[in-house]
Amino acid sequence: MSAEPQITRFAPSPTGLLHLGHAFAALVAFDAARGGKFLVRIEDTDTARVRPEFEQAIFDDLHWLGFSWEEPVMRQSERADAYGRAITILRGKDLLYPCFCSRKEVEAEFRASISAPHGGQMGPDGPLYPGTCKRLSTDETDARMDAGEEYAMRLHIDRAIAMAPRDMDFQERGAGPSGETGTIMVNPGVFGDAVLSRKGAVASYHLAVVVDDAVQAIGCVTRGNDLFPSAHLHRLLQALLDLPTPDYLHHELILDEEGRRLAKRHEALSLQHLREIGETPQSIRETLPELPEVC
Repeated sequence: MSAEPQITRFAPSPTGLLHLGHAFAALVAFDAARGGKFLVRIEDTDTARVRPEFEQAIFDDLHWLGFSWEEPVMRQSERADAYGRAITILRGKDLLYPCFCSRKEVEAEFRASISAPHGGQMGPDGPLYPGTCKRLSTDETDARMDAGEEYAMRLHIDRAIAMAPRDMDFQERGAGPSGETGTIMVNPGVFGDAVLSRKGAVASYHLAVVVDDAVQAIGCVTRGNDLFPSAHLHRLLQALLDLPTPDYLHHELILDEEGRRLAKRHEALSLQHLREIGETPQSIRETLPELPEVC
C-alpha cells in the first residue's frame, strides 16, 4: 500500500446539515491524503434541494472540526461546460440515447418484465432500465425531442462495453462491503443503461464525479461502502472518456440506533446540534470508529 502523499476530496451536497457520518467521511479523506492535499468540493446539482445556508453550514462544521482546504472550492453548479464536453464526447461515439421514461414508468415496465422469459434485473439503485427508448426509431426520437418532451440521456451499455477494454480493474485500498480489497475486476454493466444527464441537470452524479475527480487529479477517492458498486461504472466512464483512474478507499457507514445509515433528516445527530449541546471536536472523534487503512 502506497505511503505517498495523495490528493483527496470531501464532496458533500448542501441539501441539509452535516452529521456524524459526514464527519467520519471527512476524517477518512483527510487521513488518506497522508500530508498531501485535502480538497472540499460542493456537489450542488440538485437545484430543488440545495440551500446557501446549508453550504455555509458545511464550511462552519468543517472549520469547527479543525479542517482546512485549498480555495477556491469547486462547485458542480459552475461546471456545466465541463460536463457538456463529456456528454459531447460520448454522443460523438454514439454511446448515448435520449430516454423519455419517468421513474414510475421504468418501475412499471420492470414489474411487467418479471413474468417475461428473461425477467427484469435489479441494479444497485433499483430496477435496471429495460431499454424501452433504446428501441425507438430516430424519427420518433427526433419528433418527441422537437415537441419539447422531457428526457434524460442514457448510456448505451452494450456499445459502451464493446468499446471499452475487456479487462478493466481498479485498486480498492480499503475493504468493500463484502471485504473486497486490492485489484477489483470491473463489472461494467452493473448499472445497465445509466442516466448520465437530465434536463435541468447537465450531469448525473456518476458523470460529474468522474469528470471532477480527473480535473482535480484526485489520487484516492474515499467514500462509503454504499457507493462501492459505483466504482464499476466510474471505471467504465473513465475508459470511455480517456480519463485517469484513481485508487478507491470505501469505508464503513455510521449507523443510527436502528442500524440504518445516517441521513440528513437525523437532526439530533447533526454536527451543528452536537456543537450547540457542548460536544467538542475531540469528543466527536472519540465517538467515531477507527480510521481504515489508507492509500
